[in-house]
Formats: sequence, structure tokens, C-alpha cells
Amino acid sequence: MVAALTRVFGIHNLALAEDVVQDALCRALEVWKFQGAPDNPSAWLMATAKNRALDVLRRERTARTFAPELGRLLETEWTLRPAVEEMFEARTIKDDQLRMMFSCCLPRLPEEAQVALILHILCAFSAGEIAGAFLSTQAAIEKRISRAKKVLAGSKKLFDLSDTRDFPARLKAVHRALYLLFNEGYHGASSESAVRAELCEEAMRLGALLRDHPASSTPATHALCALMCLHAARLSARVDASGNLSSLLDQDRSRWDGALLCEGRRLLDLSATGSELSEYHVEAAIAAVHADAPRVEDTNWAAIVALYDTLLTIRPSPVVALNRAIAVGQNEGPERGLDEIEAIRDRDRLAGYPFYFAALGELELRRARRAVAREHFRAALALARSPMERRFLEQRVGYLAGDDARSADDPPRSHALNESDDSKGRMVPGGVELERCIHDERALRHPPDLAERAHDGCVRQQATRVLASLHPGR
Repeated sequence: MVAALTRVFGIHNLALAEDVVQDALCRALEVWKFQGAPDNPSAWLMATAKNRALDVLRRERTARTFAPELGRLLETEWTLRPAVEEMFEARTIKDDQLRMMFSCCLPRLPEEAQVALILHILCAFSAGEIAGAFLSTQAAIEKRISRAKKVLAGSKKLFDLSDTRDFPARLKAVHRALYLLFNEGYHGASSESAVRAELCEEAMRLGALLRDHPASSTPATHALCALMCLHAARLSARVDASGNLSSLLDQDRSRWDGALLCEGRRLLDLSATGSELSEYHVEAAIAAVHADAPRVEDTNWAAIVALYDTLLTIRPSPVVALNRAIAVGQNEGPERGLDEIEAIRDRDRLAGYPFYFAALGELELRRARRAVAREHFRAALALARSPMERRFLEQRVGYLAGDDARSADDPPRSHALNESDDSKGRMVPGGVELERCIHDERALRHPPDLAERAHDGCVRQQATRVLASLHPGR
């Protein structure tokens, strides 16, 4: 609704567009409380917002300057209503959402501010949810959004999608925003639900908008959408009957969505066109390795390690290195995994990351060093950032502190390593987590020029060999 209303009012009246949306939502709360929700709530809200927009235009057309597209159409009712009706057509709204996404990515704004705007305006993220995604404070995010809105309001109009000069740079920020949006749904900061499928669906919907537009239908877009499909396929199996996250080892793979897996593989194939190689390609390939294994024990850990080697070349980060070490531990044994963790460059940056200690605990447990493992899990528990993480780690500490008759060589199947070495470069309790901040603004951010190394011939060749090994004969 904000995108459509911004086109009506003009981007300089963004605050007015948000006020109208807020009015529509408040009206829904009042009406639906007595009449019940309509059959099509989205259509009801859009119609209410449209009527409220007409009221504003009639009342303030002489006091405000609105969108340039309206021009003289504002002068009479005969032209005003048809013009606004056209702006609220499904096809137009679809284009408006794309234009708004790219408008938020003004070159004058820092990349973090661009992403925050998209999450806030188009995806309805609260400042608190964005703070969780960026590992920042709510106050800092509120200030960032406020400053960014002032810059955005200075624009004359929504971004022109035919502007080929600025399009590629803005597309990169849009990719990051959708990546974060999917992550917030897959494993976010919410204390109410372990999985928020509606956020994952919203990220996939916006990704489909990018695929449907010729200029944004790039290999990186297809790779990102493949990544989301391959992980969304596992959503129904990620939560057990008690509402706790279920590890990859414990998941019933028959519950994985076969249609989404097929779509993810199809999009991954499409992403192989051209010479572009992004982090999304590699992460989607890692997700595909897991999806291709009918059983956990059939997982091709050697391929996963090789893909992490490529990812480290494209996006070096201590968190990515940690997950590579975990994959090495799965492939070559816990001692080798611990050696790789010890060798991580800038390992001190992981000191506040709970699943760094959880990884150490799991590897030590596999070496039958229960007391050492217990201390690592206690350290991880002290750093837990959500109720789901806390419950998972409490279970591990409780298991090791109890008088369990099981041997250390046969720990419970639900452990942190199960999905930690998946496609996102970070470990989470009982499941993969898209990195909640792709580059933590300070600790995990890589120099911008390193991104260009993804196009180096040696990197492409390495990734091509790995990807080819996943699909022999192609």
C-alpha cells in the first residue's frame, strides 16, 4: 500500500502515504472487530487506502504538490478518480513495489540505510525487527530510518526502472534486503514463534517480482530465489509438535516440500547462465547438496567443504569460516574440525556469538570430552539471543550435566552441527539460519573490493568444478 500511495502522493509526501496506510489499518481494527475479517482482507485494505487517498487529494490538492504523474488530472473529479483507480490496479501496484524497492536504494544513502528502508517501508518491519537483523539497537535503527526517509523525501519521483546506469548497484542492495527478510522469517529475533512463514513468503514474493522484470532477472536474482526456495521447502519440518526447532538429523524428509525443492533446483540451473557468480550461487549450491541427500548420512560433506572454500573467497568472514570448520569436522572428524576453528582468522570476533561455543561443545562431545563440552555449552547459553536458542542450549547443558546412561560417543541426534554447516555461513540451534546480518556492520563486514573477486576467473572455475560435480553429465 505504501508503494502505491507514494506514487499517488509523490515520494516527497512519503510520510503522508504512511499515515494513510496507518489510517486504513486502524479502520480495519475498528470494523473487523464487529463485522469479522472480510474474505479478502488485502483487497479491503487496499480499497480503504484508495478511498482515503481520494479524500486527501480532494481536500489538499490546492495546498500540496502531489506526484508529477497526476498533473492536471487533479483539477476535476472526472479525471481524478479514474487516475487514482488506474494507480491501484494490480499490474500498476506490482510495478510500484519494484520502483519503491529501487528508490530506497539511493546512492547517497549508506547500504545499511538502503536495506533498512526497504525492510521498513515495503516489508513492514518494525525498528526492533530490523535491529535484530542488523545486530544493532532499536534506537540506532530508528535514527537511521529517520535520516534515510529525509533523504528519500528529497527525491523528485520514484526510481525509473529503465535507468540502466544506476540499476545494477541498486539491485545489489535489493538482494540484501530480501535475503534479510527471508532470514527473519526462517530464524529471526521473534520471541513468539520459531518460524515466521509469512515473512519467508513475502521475501519469495518480492523475489518473484524481480524475476518477472527483464532488467532484474539476473543470475544473482535467480540464485537468491533458488536459495529461498530450497530452504522454504524445509519449513514445515523445522518445528516439532512442541514448537521447538527440529534439527536436520531429526527432520522427517518426507515432509519437505517437493515442489519447492524442484523449483529451487530449476532456479539454480537458471542462475548458471552468464559469467556472474555471487555468494547466493554458492549458498544455494550448499542448500542443494543437502536437498539431494535422501538421508543425512548420504550428505556429500566434501562438496560442502569445497563450496565453503569458494564462499570464503567471495565473502571472507569469521562466521563463514566457522561453518566451513564444522563441515570439515563432519567430513574428516572432530579433531580436524577443531583444528580448523583454531585456525580461523579474526576468531576473536566470534567471542560474542553463542554458536561458536556451541560448535566447540559439539566437537568436544564427539571426542568424548564431556566436561569440556559442558563448559562450552554453558558459555553459549550465557550468550543466547532468543528463547529458541536458550531452550536448545539448555537442553544440551542439561544432557551433559545429567546422569544420562548414553555414552559420549552416542549423543542425542538433535545437536548444533546438524544444519549449522548449511548454506548461510552461520550456525543456529537445530537448524540453518540465513546470516541475520549478511555482513555485520562492523565485525563481519568485508572490504567492498573483495566482492569483485567473485568475478575472477579462478573463482569462477573453482565454483564451476564444484557445481558440475553436483550434476554429472551436464
